[in-house]
Amino acid sequence: MRLLATSLIALACAGASLGAFAQGAGVKAMNGVLTDSKGMTVYTFDKDAANSGKSACNGPCAKLWPPVMPVGTPSAPYSSITRDDGSAQLAYDGKPLYLYEKDKNPGDRDGDNFKDVWHVVKP
Repeated sequence: MRLLATSLIALACAGASLGAFAQGAGVKAMNGVLTDSKGMTVYTFDKDAANSGKSACNGPCAKLWPPVMPVGTPSAPYSSITRDDGSAQLAYDGKPLYLYEKDKNPGDRDGDNFKDVWHVVKP
């Protein structure tokens, strides 16, 4: 009986932590902003048009601002776009999502307001 109770508690805790992640997206809200599964801050780019299905950050830009890849099939308010290279990128409210290469540790927000066009995502 004790083993069953312990197993049920472990399953409930696992379900609670999985529920913190957006359905099929691989991102979660942490300290008021979206982060990826590793706790790295997620950003949007002002030059991306919402709901266009396109990213304006390709080539060298995408090296500094790597796209966030969707995990599974995202559900609203998340979606997936197809990048110029054919890969999938996660979007939030129609805006593609990115990481910042210079953020080295979970919780870093060094890319926020970079050149006044990159911003943390506040869900």
